[in-house]
Amino acid sequence: MSDLMVEARGLGKTYAAGSGRAVVALDDVSLVVPRGALVAVTGRSGSGKTTLLHCVGGLEHPDAGSVRVDGVDVTGLDEDGLLRLRRDRVGFVFQSFALVPVLTARENVGVPLRLRRTAVREREERVDRLLDLVGLGRHAEQRPDELSGGQQQRVAVARALAASPSLLLADEPTGQLDSATGAAVMDLLRSVVATEGVTVVVATHDRSLIESADAVVELSDGRVVAPA
Repeated sequence: MSDLMVEARGLGKTYAAGSGRAVVALDDVSLVVPRGALVAVTGRSGSGKTTLLHCVGGLEHPDAGSVRVDGVDVTGLDEDGLLRLRRDRVGFVFQSFALVPVLTARENVGVPLRLRRTAVREREERVDRLLDLVGLGRHAEQRPDELSGGQQQRVAVARALAASPSLLLADEPTGQLDSATGAAVMDLLRSVVATEGVTVVVATHDRSLIESADAVVELSDGRVVAPA
């Protein structure tokens, strides 16, 4: 088994814009992430952070370059392979939380396990443990609109961990939170690395998250300007 969780080499990604223009989102970007590390990807809005995370996690296909995650050649996968990658190996946390409004915290966290048809008892035990891990055991039966922004993001982290992924990709996870709540989410991500053995790559402007990372990669106009 390689000591590297992520090996992204020479990634390029261009989007079509209006009037025949093209926007270069990634230009020869490489990213190497060791197992068990928390790596921050930073840069101004539009620098390519989200596109990089999407290419690593198989949500988008780069125009050039290659990506390996946990030993799997992501860029060589077909749609079924990408679905399995996202189901079994990669968890996502989004700035918008992306929780299902009509489901309780417990039910939201359990969604990935239902998709994997995990046995009921095993699923319930896993969900309860994750809600305790993120400090929301007492809020298990509350729906998203009954939770604060910080609590919703904690539910999103627990849901991302439900299927025991090897890699957690977090896109601006503290972007909608105040500084104190953002710091709590930051501490949670660090504890996830320690207790769950998960590798974390986070796209962020948050100085506290950046300072607590094991390594930092800075992007500007789709290029790496300050590698780890």
